[in-house]
Amino acid sequence: MAQIVRAADRPLLTSTRDGRDRIDLITDELFDTLEIRADLIRYHPGDTAAAHYHEDATHYFIVQEGAALLHTGDDEAEVAAGDVVMVPPGEIHWFENNRDGDFSFVELWVPAPSRTVWVSNDQCTWALRA
Repeated sequence: MAQIVRAADRPLLTSTRDGRDRIDLITDELFDTLEIRADLIRYHPGDTAAAHYHEDATHYFIVQEGAALLHTGDDEAEVAAGDVVMVPPGEIHWFENNRDGDFSFVELWVPAPSRTVWVSNDQCTWALRA
């Protein structure tokens, strides 16, 4: 039987590092699976994540709105609404919203990552939005 998790039952999280917002879409807690994890992330103008990688998961990004810079190692590329990005396990990556508007994407990890490895002491954590 289909399982439905209503929007009102998923908490809105906010970054403790900047103004980004996150809504969990597929997690072990919501669907009892480690085969995949998915979130909806919104970057506001000027938001940027810290450099990191995932040892054991391929990371996919389906850009929903706006445009931003994707940093991978020493490279960068602009991505925009409609683009789909794949980052392989172990590749350092982060986004930077260098635009005036919001930038959002659905991110998927396959399988769900066991941990995120931060490249420096600059790390991103999430808290319930008040």
